Amino acid sequence: MSVIEVSKLTKYYGKARGIEDVSFSEEEGEIFGFIGPNGAGKSTTIRLLLSLIHPTSGSAKVFGKDVVTHGPEIRRDIGYLPSEVYYYEGMKVVDLLKYSASFYNGDCTQRMHELSETMELEMNRRISDLSYGNKKKVGIVQGLLHSPKLLFLDEPTSGLDPLMQRKFFNLIREENARGVTVFFSSHILGEVQRLCTRVGIIREGSIVEISDIRTLQKNNYKKVHVTAEGLTRASFDLPGVTNVQVENRSVNFFFKGDINAVLQKISGIPVADVTIEEPTLEEIFMHYYE
Repeated sequence: MSVIEVSKLTKYYGKARGIEDVSFSEEEGEIFGFIGPNGAGKSTTIRLLLSLIHPTSGSAKVFGKDVVTHGPEIRRDIGYLPSEVYYYEGMKVVDLLKYSASFYNGDCTQRMHELSETMELEMNRRISDLSYGNKKKVGIVQGLLHSPKLLFLDEPTSGLDPLMQRKFFNLIREENARGVTVFFSSHILGEVQRLCTRVGIIREGSIVEISDIRTLQKNNYKKVHVTAEGLTRASFDLPGVTNVQVENRSVNFFFKGDINAVLQKISGIPVADVTIEEPTLEEIFMHYYE
């Protein structure tokens, strides 16, 4: 079952492009990565799905319901961590979280305290006394305290130190294991690679690729590193070879195509070392932007 269905979703701010003809779906229980640089349209897409802004054209459904006509109803079962968090500076953390919990049915007290303990959040401090990273922790607890079915994370780890980032990822994996569907937007590609099974790449407001991460890596080029005597730039002059670099006795290059062609070349050379690797998500991503 699709939790999110987006069809030709378009948003213009006057004449300025937000997103254009964006289409994708996310299945129940999935962690879907949405990647692109700042300004690509990631936050605009999330705000449209939350019905915080309305589309210029196209449509989106969450839980099978249109986001424009059923916005308030849909948002009861959604958790949202925006990329930037702003709060009433004079409030204590505990009062802010209780205020947030009051918008939902049911008692969120136990869950609120469990999450605060996990994220090492000091409940009696004032918002004005918190660092940016600690305010982000408040946002994480606030987004999860009502046990949502769907979680939107927009650049969630900015401001968190590496140890807290690890705790956060573990927390998201636990939520997902309980059945929570996660929409994870980021420009930090290593995060997406660690957490997500499927990814959409957005560039200048348009989707350029949707694929599971494994397929994305396999269908892209391979990184090849060969060490041998007398290698030159022409040693691997084959169709599909790009980005050739020669250093001392080594040749590094990217290859897309039938890897047997490269292996045949290598078999005719007395090599000292060979490595053939899949590219990182970062390298794949740069490939779409070059």
